[in-house]
Amino acid sequence: MGHPVEGWYAYMKSHDHAALDAMLADDVVFESPVVHTPQRGKAITLKYLGAAGSVLGGSGFRYVGEWRADNSAILEFENEIDGIKINGIDMIWWNDAGKISRFKVMVRPLKAINMLHAMMGAQLASA
Repeated sequence: MGHPVEGWYAYMKSHDHAALDAMLADDVVFESPVVHTPQRGKAITLKYLGAAGSVLGGSGFRYVGEWRADNSAILEFENEIDGIKINGIDMIWWNDAGKISRFKVMVRPLKAINMLHAMMGAQLASA
């Protein structure tokens, strides 16, 4: 399967839902900047990460930094949507099987969070 971070980069290019499903542990926990409680389980995490990929992962999206540890990585990203610059990090942890077990997204500035909150709500409602 290769390194979990490489799998994540490949997903962000392809947006292949089946590939994302294969990367996630069944008990994965997702933490979003626009939802106040952790989302638990593969089904809800697939829904949120799919929506985030649709909202954020457009043509201007790029990773600009990476920090790796043994079972985790932090990937810094940037994008600009409707004139608002978005800066954030994906914090990814994986289990001994190489499956993503925890995924936390942090975004700044506040104007970007507010915009993403509205866009994610619309994306999730239509999913």
